[in-house]
Amino acid sequence: MRTTILLVTTLVTTLQATAAEPVCERHSGARPPLVVELYTSEGCSSCPPADRWLSTLKGRDDLLPLAFHVGYWNRLGWVDRFATRETTDRQYQLARAMGAPNVYTPQVVAQGHDWRSWPALPDRPAPAPMTLSLRRDGSQVTADVGLAMTQLNRRWIGYWAVVEDGHRSRVTAGENWGETLGHDHVVRLYQPVSAWQGARRWTLDLPPADPAHPRRVVFVVADAVSQRPVQALGLGC
Repeated sequence: MRTTILLVTTLVTTLQATAAEPVCERHSGARPPLVVELYTSEGCSSCPPADRWLSTLKGRDDLLPLAFHVGYWNRLGWVDRFATRETTDRQYQLARAMGAPNVYTPQVVAQGHDWRSWPALPDRPAPAPMTLSLRRDGSQVTADVGLAMTQLNRRWIGYWAVVEDGHRSRVTAGENWGETLGHDHVVRLYQPVSAWQGARRWTLDLPPADPAHPRRVVFVVADAVSQRPVQALGLGC
């Protein structure tokens, strides 16, 4: 009897753990979303209007907004808690790819182009040269990139991003002293993947979630030469 009770308890515990780890997936459509990257900082007085604008780009399948916080304005007295070396380095990497002499905030990069005409945005990109699917199983997400035979010799690069909404910061120093700033689409984890050719599968182990801040997992594929996105997908479950 003791063995039977132990087996039943183990089975119930296993089923409860499985129920707590959702499985969901999403597949790309014929045309990819427009990838809109905002480079911003809580230490930049001209950034809050751009942050507020990016927050309006919710619930749209034709757009994939991402807020990359950078750290080079931390020297002004306020340390942006969302800025990391990785997100800051990404802006410098894009500047080199675009041949830009410097970086600035707020900067909007739309589909790999420095886009100074926001809040207007360019048209949605043409159909992508590959398919993309995302599947979450518990704390692991898998990205599957499928390619047509004609695309197998091209080289691609990509990155993961874990994005959160609903953040607020009360700023007590620097250019935005006394302001309460709201942030959505905040990139909390940015992880590039190595360049590759052909079809490929990538996996990401998710960090623990904060229930107060809804999050999405994003995978972006870009051309290895121009570094411009050609396919992207977000998973919100």
